[in-house]
Amino acid sequence: MTGTNPDGISSPALDLQRLPKHIAVIMDGNGRWAAARGLPRILGHRAGAEAVRRTAEACRELGISALTLYAFSWENWSRPSEEIGQLMDLLEEFLDREVETLRKNQIRLRAIGRLHELPPTVLAHLHDIMARTSQGDRMTMTLALSYGGRQEILDATRRIAQLVREGRVQPEAIDEALFSRHLYLPELPDPDLLIRTSGEQRISNFLLWQISYAELYVTPKFWPDFTKDDLYETIRAYQQRDRRFGRTTPADPAVASSGSTENGACG
Repeated sequence: MTGTNPDGISSPALDLQRLPKHIAVIMDGNGRWAAARGLPRILGHRAGAEAVRRTAEACRELGISALTLYAFSWENWSRPSEEIGQLMDLLEEFLDREVETLRKNQIRLRAIGRLHELPPTVLAHLHDIMARTSQGDRMTMTLALSYGGRQEILDATRRIAQLVREGRVQPEAIDEALFSRHLYLPELPDPDLLIRTSGEQRISNFLLWQISYAELYVTPKFWPDFTKDDLYETIRAYQQRDRRFGRTTPADPAVASSGSTENGACG
């Protein structure tokens, strides 16, 4: 079936009434993409930045409300300092180049992770772009930077433990909803669809709490080669699945697309 979204964009073979509201992506394979071409790794990361633009534009055209991208993991700090420096420079360059496109398309930029570990100039730059795009109400694009799922859970646990110490929360009051409110961006709904490129069959410490009931899609393509058509294919595959959320019958489509209390959604 072909549909047209509110912006008049034709979307071949997609049911526009059953789109995922939140897509998360593990953008893997930049280095291997470059190595296969005899290029420096940084050129693979640059090509990956173009794939970010393509994917964000395609999600915005479809009407996807949230896109979260695993841009720099907490474990990535163990990489060579030269590569880390190049990645930080590329992040600032990307922010500068895309800020007006984000504003024009009403895309709000957010970030999650242990952001205080970023270089001060990068962090200041990031906060500036987030402030300049804060009025965007058509889509939220979140960059996971210095991010780890275990680290997010630990940080939430510490915040709740401090509240217990202060007597503001009783231990018996701690439930999934309260815990979710202390994650980095509790206002985001849980991802409906998690995409991983490069064919690796693992989660890599990404959104461990939030993806409990996300549909997983792994493609062998390296991230720089990921296209709009590839995004359509992942969504078509998503729409062919029955999302049960632990039930014996498929969940109501409206519930399935927005999350449920059973899967800890925090919309």
